[in-house]
Amino acid sequence: MSHPGRSGASAQRQDYAPIFAALGDRTRLSLVAKLCSGTSLCIAELAQDFALSRQAITKHLRVLENAGLVYSRRSGRESRFHFDPHPVEDLRKYLELIAGQWDQALARLVSLVDD
Repeated sequence: MSHPGRSGASAQRQDYAPIFAALGDRTRLSLVAKLCSGTSLCIAELAQDFALSRQAITKHLRVLENAGLVYSRRSGRESRFHFDPHPVEDLRKYLELIAGQWDQALARLVSLVDD
């Protein structure tokens, strides 16, 4: 799981492929969107808007959990799922770093063309 306060340097070293892979599925992206409200939800609540079985939703939630995007806590007989924003924040910082590198490369190219 990601931790708050990561520096840009550690963001460069982290492997973001599992996060991209987890978010690359429409169902998982929809589950994350539902959990972004800050409310914990059980599998039955998460499955309401999908034409999928609870078992299929559970498999999607496990992928999100393995990527560090969600975590679950037992509450009585059910598991309640929560969104963890830290991996997305780390990913955002990483993408900003890459965008900055692209901007620098483009500026170098423009200066070469203008000369």
